[in-house]
Amino acid sequence: MSRKRTGVDNESGTPEKRQRLMLSREEGQSLSEQIRYDSMELFAKEGFDDVSNVLKDNGVTSKTLNKVTENQLKDLGISPLGRRLEAVECIQKITERLYGGEILNDPIHGHITIHPLCVKIMDTPQFQRLRSIKQLGGAYFVYPSATHSRFEHSIGVYHLAGQLAESLKQRQPNLGISNTDILCVQIAGLCHDLGQGPFSHLFSQKFLPLARREEIKHEDLSLRMFEHLMDSNDLNSAFGQYGLTEIDRTFIKEQIGPQKPRSGEWPYKGRGQEKGFLYEIVANKRNGIDVDKWDYIARDCHMLGIKNNIDHERCIKYANVLEVDGELQICSRDKEAENFYDLLRTWDTQHGRAYQHRVGNIIETMITEALLKAKEIIEITGKNGSKCKLSDTVDDMEAYQKLTDFVFEQILWSSDEKLAESRKILMSIQTRQLYKIVGETQSSKEPKEAQIRNEVSKLLKKMKSDLSGEDIIIQVSHLLPDKCSEKLIRCYCKKRDESSIEHATKAFKEWREQHCCTEGSDWTMRPVKYYKDPVKASKTHQKRPWNKGQSFVYRGGGAVGLSVRTGSKRLGFV
Repeated sequence: MSRKRTGVDNESGTPEKRQRLMLSREEGQSLSEQIRYDSMELFAKEGFDDVSNVLKDNGVTSKTLNKVTENQLKDLGISPLGRRLEAVECIQKITERLYGGEILNDPIHGHITIHPLCVKIMDTPQFQRLRSIKQLGGAYFVYPSATHSRFEHSIGVYHLAGQLAESLKQRQPNLGISNTDILCVQIAGLCHDLGQGPFSHLFSQKFLPLARREEIKHEDLSLRMFEHLMDSNDLNSAFGQYGLTEIDRTFIKEQIGPQKPRSGEWPYKGRGQEKGFLYEIVANKRNGIDVDKWDYIARDCHMLGIKNNIDHERCIKYANVLEVDGELQICSRDKEAENFYDLLRTWDTQHGRAYQHRVGNIIETMITEALLKAKEIIEITGKNGSKCKLSDTVDDMEAYQKLTDFVFEQILWSSDEKLAESRKILMSIQTRQLYKIVGETQSSKEPKEAQIRNEVSKLLKKMKSDLSGEDIIIQVSHLLPDKCSEKLIRCYCKKRDESSIEHATKAFKEWREQHCCTEGSDWTMRPVKYYKDPVKASKTHQKRPWNKGQSFVYRGGGAVGLSVRTGSKRLGFV
């Protein structure tokens, strides 16, 4: 991404306009302090001296001017409505003009303006680390163009989060969305993936559960890394310069690691329930439709060469906050259902062609094996010079910030004899000597990988094969979404000789027949069936409860669909 500086001079080319911004500055006064002093005076000089006086009488300063909303002006007796809207627009323009920012050129969203506080966050080792973490992990070994990283994805989420929040603010001023709210949402979007490990989800979903025998979500690691970023770069004072308080920082962290909605007591402290819809922008735990998904679907499609039919700009323009079941939620017009169906179809296609690709998946499994064999050998320096093993780095952010995709090359080219086994596995990836797939099938049950491997091992023993359970790898993948009844089961053989592959194929086929599973095929190539009639759909596939007004898309036996509640014009994943 190219970066271009923009600021006061861009907005004020003539000497007369520049003079309006160059107000008195005391010796030794920082630029940020001057900005906080000048904004209120500039607001008065723009023809809003009466509004400025009212704000001053009520304790509003240049530091807090950007937080003023139309509702607050109304409460202070500013009228009519047009005057209030003009005042809010003027405040926003002054804030943007004074604070400046930087412009990045992004292949997905075009030119993106970065808030100066977010520039400070980006220019830290913790954020720059994301340049060295590939977005799609092992898929890069299948799709050579999938070289994009978590760095540019985070910037894309920052941009879309600001676009959606700003759109809601402009079209629904009664919501009371302030510039501070928008900035907090943008920072959450920018930092939501700070905790991603080597090869993205490979580290948190495959390596850590085996290395530590516990589940650690990357959202939790992102929260830890965000706090480490703030402390080690002394950004708390920078946040204060832009009017962000401790409550605002809490709001940011709650968006990075949000909780699923539940009835009863409001779970958040950063913002009250009247602004609960803001938690649905970056990571929507209610229905899964959020700007994070919009960006990575568009970006992944671009880098994978898959056609993208999603118009996220239209989604933003048709988004509205409505009261649903007593809560304010981000909703969309019912006529936008097809656009969201396109999102599901594209997401489904990406899982079939890339995220669940049989070669990409086994490469990630091989990388995981290499890391597991090296986890007691490789040490990374952490806090106070302490040495951390690979799986222990998550407990020390000083060490974890040094852990990136480079660990692959670190092992591959190491001369340490203790890393010989790991090095051999990674060299097999480089020379394309991969574990061979010997079969795949589908099951409506909840199969366990270890159980299947044990049962296949017994069949191999019965066949008097030289193969053991250590030579067999079982992968169970959930077809989208999680509520689908079908599970994709794949069997791989580590040995590549014809006899071993023949025995593994025969054993897995026998296991499949014993469990009455369907014969495996490329699930991405099966025809897609669409049903508008829920009664017909439920009779054709497994019975499940339906609500009036719902439409579903089916792929095989698993539902991939949207719920459309026409009464409240609400859309969401099932």
